[in-house]
Amino acid sequence: MSPRVFAVAPLALALLALSGCSSWGCTDTRAERGTPGARVRVVDTDGRPLGVTAVVVDWRLEPHPQVPTDGDQVHFRFRFDGADENSDPAVDVCAVDEKRVAVGCDLVESSQAFGPAADPRTGDAWLAVEHPERVAGVLFIPNDQSYDRRTCAVDVKDGGGMHPPESPSRGDQL
Repeated sequence: MSPRVFAVAPLALALLALSGCSSWGCTDTRAERGTPGARVRVVDTDGRPLGVTAVVVDWRLEPHPQVPTDGDQVHFRFRFDGADENSDPAVDVCAVDEKRVAVGCDLVESSQAFGPAADPRTGDAWLAVEHPERVAGVLFIPNDQSYDRRTCAVDVKDGGGMHPPESPSRGDQL
């Protein structure tokens, strides 16, 4: 091959990649799950703090008022310190047993915190669990789940990048 071909080939590949004609550059990765706790600093997919702290204020087992025949469920109150209308982080929450194994999980958004006028940052939610007698605590997972960009499978040109970790499910060790 001539030296001219070697000089032009990298430029042609770069133009193809920049034009979106190349799919080999699209990669999806998941952030590592942060350490769960009753009080966590919410972090973005790069692990940087968002300036918001999610707190489990308290929790108890009791029948849900709309379905009391289902028996006890986990009723918990929470607060998002530092969140405002411009930031609406969402974190996973799990009821766990003594060994920190998830017995029920869900997603909680800071916009759900619309408590009494004395503390408008508080809210409450319910977690349905099969064995409420096993619940030893309620934990937040610090990774912000509010924004998950498009994947390569959905949009090979504009998708890809870092995504929040997979949400926990029943049986996961936290």
